[in-house]
Amino acid sequence: MIRLTIKRNRIVYFILIVIVIISGLASRKFRDLLPSFISEYSGDTLWALMIFFLAGFIYTVYSTSRTAIITMVFCYAVEFSQLYQSDWINIIRQTRIGGLILGFGFLWSDMICYTAGILSGVIIEKYFLKRNIKT
Repeated sequence: MIRLTIKRNRIVYFILIVIVIISGLASRKFRDLLPSFISEYSGDTLWALMIFFLAGFIYTVYSTSRTAIITMVFCYAVEFSQLYQSDWINIIRQTRIGGLILGFGFLWSDMICYTAGILSGVIIEKYFLKRNIKT
């Protein structure tokens, strides 16, 4: 019996992660130049897309759907963690990296953005990225 192993190319995913990070930071830096809808929601959408690509980078042989579920659980957990407000975690959130990763306050709209970002990753992976198939 031949078993197919599908493996993601880590170099490609690393490049995608860097592109998405740069895009996300640019969406914050140049938010005044962007349409309000895009400036409002692109950061969270791109953050979830970056997490999807990061999960693909780490879990190279997981299916797209499994990677999407892992990403969704992680992103939603981070968002729900914003309901917890304590001095120690708010100090972490006040740092640039802590604020980018943990966020500041819970918003339902962020959940929609995360879902859109992850679905974008699924579409990109399924229809635009060729995965190496080895027998």
